Amino acid sequence: MAKDVETGGEYTTKDYTDPPPAPLIDVEEITKWSLYRAVIAEFVATMLFLYVTVATVIGYKHQSDPNVNPTDAACSGVGILGIAWAFGGMIFILVYCTAGISGGHINPAVTFGLFLARKVSLIRAVLYIIAQCLGAICGVGLVKAFQRAYYVRYGGGANELSSGYSHGTGLAAEIIGTFVLVYTVFSATDPKRNARDSHVPVLAPLPIGFAVFMVHLATIPITGTGINPARSFGAAVIYNKDKAWDDHWIFWVGPFIGAGIAALYHQFVLRASAAKAMGSSYRSNM
Repeated sequence: MAKDVETGGEYTTKDYTDPPPAPLIDVEEITKWSLYRAVIAEFVATMLFLYVTVATVIGYKHQSDPNVNPTDAACSGVGILGIAWAFGGMIFILVYCTAGISGGHINPAVTFGLFLARKVSLIRAVLYIIAQCLGAICGVGLVKAFQRAYYVRYGGGANELSSGYSHGTGLAAEIIGTFVLVYTVFSATDPKRNARDSHVPVLAPLPIGFAVFMVHLATIPITGTGINPARSFGAAVIYNKDKAWDDHWIFWVGPFIGAGIAALYHQFVLRASAAKAMGSSYRSNM
């Protein structure tokens, strides 16, 4: 199989094709139904994601409440492992369902990272983030409507910095967790990997879902695990208590920094995009 390595000042034929960079502002895109169909898909997917996951969190807290189950509260409910599975499993399902329509972002941090890597235009990125935030609000709103008796009592599924942890620790947890997720997204959707591993079918949503699952295991005790600004924003808007808003900046700043680092690392270190572009420009001017 051919490799895209430089030999004697020339590059051999590549066995994969990198898509061209998305334009920064694609005005023509606004006139296409495919854009709005993708935006709707992001809205619905994020709504379903928040509904299932926040309902799981509320249900677990109710089942493990000592006042409700005084004899066996500690062993009741799905536990942290089950919550992590709910988040990771839903991402796997929803990315699988929407990847062919919108790319299956379901997360403003993922959209931001892909925008930095020129995978999506600025217009598409902005519309996606708006749709994701609105979908998250609607999803948590459904949870509150269906579980009104327990929603406020058990914190509304809102992300909060746990007691005993500093803001720096919470921010670092969100940065690292989002880096793992966005790095996995880039790796799982890399056309180079798809070509090299074509003999072993790779289902991109699976590693992405597992990344979400693993990050939740590590960071639920610290921040409840954000790594998705829309998820944190939707829960904070519907719950609307001071504690949910006090540390809310962490769940935007951390994921955006983590996504930015992942985009730069994958594009300019692992894929060496800048070096290849400079080399191509140098050869064309010779």
